[in-house]
Amino acid sequence: MLPQSNAPEVLFPDSLLVEVAWEVCNQVGGIYTVIRSKVPATVPAWGSRYCLVGPYFPNMAQGEFEAFDDLTVHTASDPFGAAVRTMRAQGYDVCYGTWLVTGRPRVVLINPFQAYNKLGELKSDLWQRHGIPSPDNDDLLHQVIAFGHLTTIFFQHVAAQVKPKQRLLGHFHEWMTGVAIPELRRLQVPAHLLFTTHATLLGRYLAMNDPDFYDHLMWVNWENEAKHFNIEPAVKMERAAAHGSHVFTTVSELTVRECIYLLDRIPDAVLPNGLNIERFVALHEFQNLHQQYKAKIHEFVMAHFFQSYAFDLDRTLYFFTSGRYEYHNKGFDLTLEALARLNHRLQQSGLDGQVVMFFITKRPYTSINPQVLERRALLDEVHETCQAIERQVGERLFYAAAASQDHKLPDLSNMVDDYWRLRYRRTLQSWKTNTLPPVITHNLVNDQDDDILNFMRRASLLNHKHDRVKMVYHPDFVSPASPLLGMEYGQFVRGCHLGVFPSYYEPWGYTPLECVARGVPAITSDLSGFGDYVLETIPEPESKGIFVVHRQEKSFDESAEELCNMMWDFVLLNRRERIMQRNAVESSAELFDWKNLRVHYDRAYALALERQ
Repeated sequence: MLPQSNAPEVLFPDSLLVEVAWEVCNQVGGIYTVIRSKVPATVPAWGSRYCLVGPYFPNMAQGEFEAFDDLTVHTASDPFGAAVRTMRAQGYDVCYGTWLVTGRPRVVLINPFQAYNKLGELKSDLWQRHGIPSPDNDDLLHQVIAFGHLTTIFFQHVAAQVKPKQRLLGHFHEWMTGVAIPELRRLQVPAHLLFTTHATLLGRYLAMNDPDFYDHLMWVNWENEAKHFNIEPAVKMERAAAHGSHVFTTVSELTVRECIYLLDRIPDAVLPNGLNIERFVALHEFQNLHQQYKAKIHEFVMAHFFQSYAFDLDRTLYFFTSGRYEYHNKGFDLTLEALARLNHRLQQSGLDGQVVMFFITKRPYTSINPQVLERRALLDEVHETCQAIERQVGERLFYAAAASQDHKLPDLSNMVDDYWRLRYRRTLQSWKTNTLPPVITHNLVNDQDDDILNFMRRASLLNHKHDRVKMVYHPDFVSPASPLLGMEYGQFVRGCHLGVFPSYYEPWGYTPLECVARGVPAITSDLSGFGDYVLETIPEPESKGIFVVHRQEKSFDESAEELCNMMWDFVLLNRRERIMQRNAVESSAELFDWKNLRVHYDRAYALALERQ
């Protein structure tokens, strides 16, 4: 019987665990969040018997990795350190140290470029031994092949350090690391190998190009399609890893079907993703944090909109969506259609208030829109003028109160100098304009071909005064360095009222989970791994502020109407109801803590140890 994963007791005391991922100390996408957030729940159970392996890119590892000063200290009873020392003695460029994240796990980083002088031989071996082709003009593939070769060598040296009755587990994430698996099996290295695909490579390409991807999945000729999208080498690496591993896993029940039809192997286990919830928990202060960061969003909204027209911020709700720019896969198309319907419904209803919708994604741009920057600068000037008048009036009011025998409040306008009266008037005159607030904050490289902008133009979602849904398209990730929002992404999420993520293709989906972790209600879909998991495991998720749009076996129109209804119902909530809902969301976050979800990994490791 397996130990409970929320307890810190030692797991599999006779085993070593090496977890290999391309995004160890190398933030590229969602796998980075998976690996990094899981570490604090993994280290207590495995301790010094756990090690992570990734590629060494100095510019990426710079702020995340700290090398051990003296490697000799880490060789006597440390099989990973001994393996690194042996490789160094053979002339390999290998780093050993700790990842500077919660849990401080041991990390081995291997420079893939050191094996480039052997690429011809390695590519020839891949083709002859495993039937995997590799073109000459793809540098990512070259890095992957070189890293796979060096990882194989590292595993051989670790296996040589394994003591009698000890066993070695190797857990590989995604196709970029899986190229080592078939070679480890060919060499009969004594290691129990697991491979996890977080999203099949071919599945992502097909979903982006086929609006009926799920209906056509069982008829896909994987080899023809891989050649069509020019990804045959990577797809064959993924298939070789899936078939060569002792245990094959994926992250959601949705991707199980993908694996069956595109990789021809039924996954042995599903490993749902979690978060290290403690990183986000602020005990009883999370409502205060919402107010604090909402005030910062207010500042942006005032600068962006109030130069043209004003509205009541107390009756304004902030919705947002975010993620990689995949217009169809991420459900941006469905979100925009539902927002257009919501805008019309709100206009017809006569209800007070409005919605400001933020689209946060990444697109090529030339600069921040100068008009947006100017609006922010002018509002700052208005603010400074008001603060100067406030200081002057405050000082004079205090003197008048102390000297007066009258208890009545004096005329405050008489306490302002003519200079500040004139400055106030001129500042406001230069501030106000009749132009519409921009719908986008940056100048895109090619805005005529941008699907989000083109939908806004067609639907006339252009921030007219009468629009009740206002649009802010921010084609860059949120950061404290930005002169517009000036906060971290997590702070921005806390300041919003609702996250909207009705994805069409999303093997897991961290964005709604990150909302839940911060006490913010979120909309997901039953075509995302997270949404599917919620429907399977949580009774009445709506009561916990998690809403799931049905997209399986539904038309686009039906799903858009359901999403519009969800947002409409949210708009109808009063302040007290929204506070209660945020409390319910925050209290449910623990369900997705790695301390509870790590048990799925434990079971997969137990299964791998049973297989030879």
